[in-house]
Amino acid sequence: MTGDADAIDFGTDGWRATLDIFTAPRVRMVGQAVATYLREAADGAAASEGATLAVGYDARETSRGFAEELARVLAGNGFDVLVPKRDLPTPVVARTVRERGLAGGLMVTASHNPPEYNGVKFIPGDGAPALPDVTDALEASLAEPDPLPEDEWGSVTETDLVGPYSEHVLDAVDADLSGLSVVYDAIHGSGRGVTDDLLERAGADVERRRCDRDPEFGGESPEPSAERLEPLAERVAESDADLGIANDGDADRVTVVTPDRGVLDPNLFFAATYDALLEGEFWSSEQSTGGDVVRTVSTSSIVDRVADAHGQSVRETAVGFKWVAEAMGEHDALVGGEESGGFGLTAHVRNKDGVAVALLAAAITDAQSYDERIDGLLDSHGGIVQDRVSVDCPDDRKAGVLADLEDALPEALAGSTVEDVSTVDGFKIFLADGTWLLIRPSGTEPKLRVYAEAGSQDRVEELLDAGRDLVEPLV
Repeated sequence: MTGDADAIDFGTDGWRATLDIFTAPRVRMVGQAVATYLREAADGAAASEGATLAVGYDARETSRGFAEELARVLAGNGFDVLVPKRDLPTPVVARTVRERGLAGGLMVTASHNPPEYNGVKFIPGDGAPALPDVTDALEASLAEPDPLPEDEWGSVTETDLVGPYSEHVLDAVDADLSGLSVVYDAIHGSGRGVTDDLLERAGADVERRRCDRDPEFGGESPEPSAERLEPLAERVAESDADLGIANDGDADRVTVVTPDRGVLDPNLFFAATYDALLEGEFWSSEQSTGGDVVRTVSTSSIVDRVADAHGQSVRETAVGFKWVAEAMGEHDALVGGEESGGFGLTAHVRNKDGVAVALLAAAITDAQSYDERIDGLLDSHGGIVQDRVSVDCPDDRKAGVLADLEDALPEALAGSTVEDVSTVDGFKIFLADGTWLLIRPSGTEPKLRVYAEAGSQDRVEELLDAGRDLVEPLV
């Protein structure tokens, strides 16, 4: 493996790096790795003949060029390649791969990272995120491009991928949004002209914010966080809109703004959306037969309370949507999600989709506002407060700290007895008063994450302080 290959690391969701590291020669190596992996997985060098992949790209300045590099390498290995006419959301590529039975897809995106980053994701043929056995195989196959003779090259075709995707979503979401007013914020990302167009085609009155292409995203990260969406929340309130919606840079995540609550906690959005799906026919096409839900270990237990009230089961996974997607398929779940704003519908595609879920959220709002739905859930199931802090921890110390933590777990924490401990991802400590504390390593930074959930902010802060006190001496 060359020095160039050593810089390529497929983390929790593809390879991302700053542009001094994310270079054309390394991107070409990723293209060759995908070609080699697909041939070996299909057991034969001729497997590429007639096989097709999609290569998409986000709104960053360099993304189209990197996508063209990938397409050339794949075509040189005998694959036919579909390249979209414009930057587009990651879920469009995922759904296209699944719907058309493609060999796989690649998406050039750094998602919500700052503009000085770029990245690439490999999407297998089922449209779900690649699991570690796949990304490990890709890393093992990294090499300089090794094209076939020219007469065996595949074709590269520029085509419309957004149109067929949009028609599917409009058919799948049972939505007549006439009279609904929505303020949509694309944060200059690839949701512009897709999410807002779907909302408008469904009948909504859409006011657009940051829906022009800006490869610099206005000089900040295209992250739909509460602090970055304060202007959207203010506009929803002053315009008397029914709903605000924002996507991240590649539109695989969604954040919702309501008139009363402002930027909605993703946990509450997840619980209310799941509850609505169980009660009504908002998703009308290819409805999954299952009603179970999949959530990450860090997602609020209010989702569990909704499931229990409807007689459904909860599947808990490690943090990372690849694990959510895997469990969605194994258990025929209705929906899967995570507290960071990524949600997917099994009947649609087992991947995060901030576009389809945005239209679904509008349809649900049209029937009853999220504020009213959440008020009802909190009345029925009690209040939930969740927060987290980070503890600095070098990457090479994370495993050791967790090993030491196993021996240091107390019998009581923050004044309450420890009743149970889950090791799905780090240590999730359940206390006798119904609260919990989670300590897990970050997959992207040299930090440990400490999460807590309770019925009040004061209690959450007590738990976070106790968690910090528990783990800091071990670092």
